[in-house]
Amino acid sequence: MSTDQTAIPPRPGRTPLAERTYHALYARITGGDYPANERMPSENQLAAEMNVSRPVLREALKRLREEGLLYARQGAGNFVRPTSPAPVGFARVETLADIQRCYEFRLSIETVAATCAAERRNAPALARLTEALEMMRVATGDRQHREDADFAFHLAIAEASNNHYFVSSMRALREHINVGMKLHGDSLLSDGPDALQAVFAEHAAIAAAIAEGQGEKAATRVRRHLEQSRDRLFGGGLLDLRMRGD
Repeated sequence: MSTDQTAIPPRPGRTPLAERTYHALYARITGGDYPANERMPSENQLAAEMNVSRPVLREALKRLREEGLLYARQGAGNFVRPTSPAPVGFARVETLADIQRCYEFRLSIETVAATCAAERRNAPALARLTEALEMMRVATGDRQHREDADFAFHLAIAEASNNHYFVSSMRALREHINVGMKLHGDSLLSDGPDALQAVFAEHAAIAAAIAEGQGEKAATRVRRHLEQSRDRLFGGGLLDLRMRGD
C-alpha cells in the first residue's frame, strides 16, 4: 500500500454527531445567542432542539467546557464564560477582492499549520481530523457540500499544530472563510458528483499526510487544495490587487 493510502487511526471517543453538535453550539455561543454568565438551556431542551441524545449533547458540552467557552456550576448547569476581546479582528467580507485576500491569508497560515500539525499531532488531534473527514465523506456520498464539516476539518489541522495563534486566527476568520466555502460548494454542486468526490479526495490526502507525519507533503497538499478552491471561484483569473495612486 502506498503512503498516500495510509489510513488515519480510528477515532477514539467522539462521534461525528457530537462533532456537529459541538460546532452548532460553538456558533451559537460565539454569535451571542447566549449572553455571558447566563445559564445555558437545560440538557433536555438543547437535546430536543438539536435532535440528538443527551449523551451526544454531553460530549459536545464537555468539549466546550474544556475549551473555556462554558463553565459548570454544581447543581446549576452550564454557563457561558465571558470572553476577552479577540486578539484578531477582521472587517466583514463585502467584495470579491475580500474573498481573494482571505484566500491569500489562508495560504499563508494554513500551509505552515499543516506542517506543524504533521510534526506535532497526537491521537486526540487525529481523532478530530478523522471526525471532520467522516462528516465530509457522508456529505459527499449524499451529494452535498457542508461548510461546517469543511471548516471543522481545517480547524482540526490548526488544533493539531499545537499553536493557539493558528487556532485563534481560524476562529476569528470563521465567517469570512465560510463565505468562500459556500461559494466553492455551490460551484462544486453545479459541476456534479465527480467534482465533490475530487475535493473530498484532496482533504483525505491532506489528512493522510498529517497522520504519516509528512509535514512538507501536508503543506504542499493544503496549498494545492486552497489554490484550486480559489481558482475555481475566480476562473483562474485573479483580481489585480495592486494599490493605486501617487
